[in-house]
Amino acid sequence: MATPKALVLRAAGTNCDRETTFALAQAGFEAQRVHVFRLMEDPSALRAYQFLVIPGGFSYGDDVAGGKILANQMIHHLAEALNEFVAAGKLVLGICNGFQAMIKAGLLPWAKVDGATANHDATLAWNDSGRFEDRWVHLRADSDKCVFLPAGAIVALPIAHGEGKFIPRDEHVLETLRANGQIAVRYVDAAGRPGPYPINPNGSVDDIAGLCDPTGRVMGLMPHPERFVDITQHPQWTRGKVTRPDGAIFFRRAFEALR
Repeated sequence: MATPKALVLRAAGTNCDRETTFALAQAGFEAQRVHVFRLMEDPSALRAYQFLVIPGGFSYGDDVAGGKILANQMIHHLAEALNEFVAAGKLVLGICNGFQAMIKAGLLPWAKVDGATANHDATLAWNDSGRFEDRWVHLRADSDKCVFLPAGAIVALPIAHGEGKFIPRDEHVLETLRANGQIAVRYVDAAGRPGPYPINPNGSVDDIAGLCDPTGRVMGLMPHPERFVDITQHPQWTRGKVTRPDGAIFFRRAFEALR
């Protein structure tokens, strides 16, 4: 069977693309970094891949808002290719800035890039703390649909963002996400319990750290799984408290789902 191919979409200001490519390669993927301009020149090139990852960083300096300019390029130049990619049952993962771009382009919550409706049902706003948050957090996987994590798992990952507060448009949207099993991960403590800041580091409604689409094959989250694919990347590893690199789970499960 052919090795699954992953495309890591980068732009000016993206700074986690190399780490993401490494994490994908460690999981078994044939991974390639592709600049958004190259994909805009030939959107059909996306058909050669089975996994699209939109990594973290500060695309276009986060001018206007986090991920907004990249999202506009996705809407106006890549919508048809991205919607075809999702409809084919392939996988998409957006990390931090990538999650912001997906929300603003409409890829989440409903897996449809559409400029007319993008960013109407949810957004990612400034952290309640009013500052950039750079710390380790715990997450609980709360969806039995999500391809990237098994339901009930508690994982540790680092965050690094200024605009990570998830806000649904209204209670109806929030209830729909809950009913559909689309709340992929929530901020919790090490025992899996929700709590105030800094357990919830940004004030996200319902402690939401990441979403998936109704199929579970399209996911976005604010924490960075690509920054914890080896136990030596955790600050506690020398104390014998780390037994697995939790970020690697996301990429390994994607590989197995596609293989």
